[in-house]
Amino acid sequence: MDITEKSNTARDKLIDDLKTVIKEAESLLKNSDLAGGDSFKNAKAKFESTLSTVKNELADWDDAIRTTTRDAADATDQYVRDHPWQSVGLGAAVGVICGLLISRR
Repeated sequence: MDITEKSNTARDKLIDDLKTVIKEAESLLKNSDLAGGDSFKNAKAKFESTLSTVKNELADWDDAIRTTTRDAADATDQYVRDHPWQSVGLGAAVGVICGLLISRR
């Protein structure tokens, strides 16, 4: 598994975890109608508003991250196709540097 796949997997897990938290919070809000009082109702309304905002921002963030990742992958792919020997040289240089860093431990 390369670093891009690990990054995508970690991002997807984070987004799934946040969605789970949001669903659980919504469930908690639906089941909290037993408590009364104006202050509780105001706090509940504020929390619902904040939760809705977070949900929308998470969806926007997810779309932006996916678009940025896709654009970066496309640009990298195009560069490698346009400059194959420079890409091979860069890959070899990075490999040598990583090998030197690993061997120092």
